[in-house]
Amino acid sequence: MAADNTIQSIIPLLAVLVSLAAVPLILFSSRRPNLRESWTVGAGVVKFALVLSLLPGALAGKSAGIALLELAPGIRLALKADPFGVFFAMIASGLWILTSFYSIGYVRGLNEHKQTRYYASFAVCLSATIGIAFSANLLTFILFYEILTIATYPLVIHKETPKAIRAGRKYLAYTLTAGLFLIAAAALTWQITGSLDFMAGGIFNQRPLAPAAARMLFFLFLGGVGVKASIMPLHAWLPTAMAAPTPVSALLHAVAVVKSGVFGVIRVVGFVFGPALMKEMGLGRILMVFAGFTIITASLLALKQDNLKRRLAYSTVGHLSYIVLGAGMLTSAALTGAMLHIAFHATMKITMFFVAGAIYVNLHKENISELNGIGKVMPWSMGAFTVAAIGLSGLPPINGFMSKWYLGMGSMQADTLIPLFILVASGILNAAYFFPIAHRAFFRSPKGDELAGHGEASPFMVVPLCLTAFLSVVFGIYPDLFFRFYRLAAGVAAAILGGA
Repeated sequence: MAADNTIQSIIPLLAVLVSLAAVPLILFSSRRPNLRESWTVGAGVVKFALVLSLLPGALAGKSAGIALLELAPGIRLALKADPFGVFFAMIASGLWILTSFYSIGYVRGLNEHKQTRYYASFAVCLSATIGIAFSANLLTFILFYEILTIATYPLVIHKETPKAIRAGRKYLAYTLTAGLFLIAAAALTWQITGSLDFMAGGIFNQRPLAPAAARMLFFLFLGGVGVKASIMPLHAWLPTAMAAPTPVSALLHAVAVVKSGVFGVIRVVGFVFGPALMKEMGLGRILMVFAGFTIITASLLALKQDNLKRRLAYSTVGHLSYIVLGAGMLTSAALTGAMLHIAFHATMKITMFFVAGAIYVNLHKENISELNGIGKVMPWSMGAFTVAAIGLSGLPPINGFMSKWYLGMGSMQADTLIPLFILVASGILNAAYFFPIAHRAFFRSPKGDELAGHGEASPFMVVPLCLTAFLSVVFGIYPDLFFRFYRLAAGVAAAILGGA
């Protein structure tokens, strides 16, 4: 074992490569849909198993790493499955399995075109996401971050309508520009510190840095990770990207793209700058201002949306900034709550997008004003939606309450009640834009007999959304069950603050 508690292992590399290896198999099976989809699901199961094999070491505070390529002395591509990376990788790989099953029901239900390209792009996206999770340094992180950007583009434009093409161009304009900010930030970090390696407590820990240079560098990093994290005003690409198929929206919001953004925010705060420098330069307060503004503004914009997916999109913008707010508070409870919200928001929001897709495939309805009485013909789907709505509003016993509780505790640890007031206000606004949907579905009557003869969508769609809703309940009651999310999050928070 190395001095930094890292053991050499090929497992992180295999976890990245397994879905990438499935891509040619998916492409060669284009005329045999059952085989093609079997490769997709099989790769997901193997990837999840590989990630889970790293969990015992992560719980012990150990990391598994492998060097890939040294480009120059001290500049290398390397993977390192530290506890935070394993935490994120478990979420992404686990939910990918359910999204793969769901996708089968969705694309077959709508008889979507170019299904093979769809599944192949999905596989590349998940390889890139695991690469982001297991990046040992900024250079490797940027490489996989950009691969994720490019691989997601065919999914965003999948429908190939003028609206979808415009959404894809906007998505690329935002995310590729963000990549340039990240490259510039990494170059300056190397010039100042001579290192790009992530370390708990920060690369800049105990290194002198002028205030002006620190703030300039911080805004470069914030521009880089803030786009995918949808921090306002860098968020506009996300509601536009709702032109994509619903499983892609679920990928964007719960599994890969935006969660990579907030994962990047915590990497920058805890593993690049470090809490000591963040506090000394007032950078945490800057982050909290952006996050608070985003949470409230996005919630108000969500209230105005009649299109269900756009309302969910603005909700995501707000909830991502819960994580940013927790990172900015720089206390143990706040960092723990921020990391828990990465996992718990994922199960709740993917449930909602799964329901939105089931409604569209089954009834071809996209607007909230059209959902009167839908709960009577799709009770399992709308029941799952209601569970997620309760959780996102921060009410027990759903898991959203647990992450929000720790964020509130973090506010008190930081000796400021403003974040707590923002969280309470956001919870009220969440209830205001989610509960009327459930009320309309279960307590209003449909027009005429428009729902007559309809029932639930395909089991391929209904079973995954019920499972994600069930997980939201289970993790709300026992957040450390199965995958030890709480223990991992608390351990990472302690390492970040202890490294300061």
